[in-house]
Order: sequence, then structure tokens, then C-alpha cells
Amino acid sequence: QVQLVESGGGLVQAGGSLRLSCAASGRTLSSYVMGWFRQAPGKDREFVAAINGWTLSNTYVADSVKGRFTISRDNAKNTVDLQMNSLKPEDTAVYYCVAKSGSLTTKMENYVYWGQGTQVTVSP
Repeated sequence: QVQLVESGGGLVQAGGSLRLSCAASGRTLSSYVMGWFRQAPGKDREFVAAINGWTLSNTYVADSVKGRFTISRDNAKNTVDLQMNSLKPEDTAVYYCVAKSGSLTTKMENYVYWGQGTQVTVSP
């Protein structure tokens, strides 16, 4: 099966930036939707951003992070990144890389491939 490995998490002050990366292995994922979910302490997991495969290259970003976060991918390397700018304490969460075949969705249950997550902590 596909394996997804996140990296780039850490501690940053409010207003700072981090870039998360996700490396995929096991299959060629150029046509797959890839994206990010996050789970803050004591809260449910929520959608962050996703990007279509090569056939449809549009992106979708959650309202809570729109204008601050950008998702991108490199199909040749089977990687997807999440550039996070103007970070806020409420962005503190474990961030998960996800992937699925077919069309882009924001529904957690539709993503069948998940990474183990990387911790992002934003201090006030």
C-alpha cells in the first residue's frame, strides 16, 4: 500500500512560518488527490487543504487557513507540501498527510491513505 511520511513540524512563534512536507512511496500517485488534515488538542480532526492530481490541478483550502496556507505538489517526486504563514496559536495541532484516488473532497472518511502526523506548535 501507499506510505505517507510527514516532516517539517516544530515549534514556532505566532506570526512565523513553517513548511510541512509529505513524501509518498509504494505507488505512483500523480493522479491522486493529496492533502492535509489536522487535529488540535481536545478537538476533532479537520480538513486543511487538498490538491488534485495531474488531470485536475485545482486546490481547495479551508476557510480557517485560507490566505495563510498554500498547498503544492511535485508529482515527479510524489511529494506534497503545506506552506504555513502567519501562524496563530490556534493552528497548533498534529498535521496529517492524506491521499485518495478520484476527485477532491474535504471528507475525512474518503481519504484512505494517511501518514502518522507531525506536530506543529505555535506559541503566543
